Amino acid sequence: MGSVQREPVQSRGEQVEQTEQEAARQRILAQAEADRIPVEETTRAVPDRRWRRGQQ
Repeated sequence: MGSVQREPVQSRGEQVEQTEQEAARQRILAQAEADRIPVEETTRAVPDRRWRRGQQ
């Protein structure tokens, strides 16, 4: 006779916890995307004229 290996069955609490963790993960990723600064804005050159103050 062959033995059939089955994956352990998750309890209802574990399923709820896993669902909540996935929802939290999605919220964190959405917030990170909303806060993300596009690379075009971080590499744009901004004139810095502070060094000229002593030469005026």
